[in-house]
Amino acid sequence: MTPKPERIRSDYWIAAILLFAMAAIAFINVLSRYLFHFSFAATEEITINLFVWLTVVGSGIAFERGGQLGMITLYNFFPAKMKKAAVLVSAGLSALLFILVDIFMIQAIYFELTLFKATSAGLGVPVWTYYAGVPLFSVYVFRGVYRHARRSLAALEKGAGR
Repeated sequence: MTPKPERIRSDYWIAAILLFAMAAIAFINVLSRYLFHFSFAATEEITINLFVWLTVVGSGIAFERGGQLGMITLYNFFPAKMKKAAVLVSAGLSALLFILVDIFMIQAIYFELTLFKATSAGLGVPVWTYYAGVPLFSVYVFRGVYRHARRSLAALEKGAGR
């Protein structure tokens, strides 16, 4: 029997595209400095903002894989009911953190749209467009937190059933 093929994950593709774009932009900038003795000023602006977006998407992937910071040694000493509570508290606090991040970013976007109307130094792009990626891509963080909590709770249930 052949294994079931994995479905295409949008978060993996977004992370790969962002990482490729960052590497390509940096490479082009290095070539332009070497060949033409000229540096594109906007490349730093673009790369930094793509890095922020990549970090948010990557955080979601890390949460799903259980790669976030944790105190597993202490967790292993907990009884099963306390482990379930720890998983739920951890997931709740992780989600709360990103809810707060999203609230503050949406507030910053609102202020940029209504009050400040600032543009970026390198390209003259409205600053809110860079900010918009954080709440948009944090959907992957919430999904990763949920999937990891669900998988951890299922593993605890399966272990308790033995």
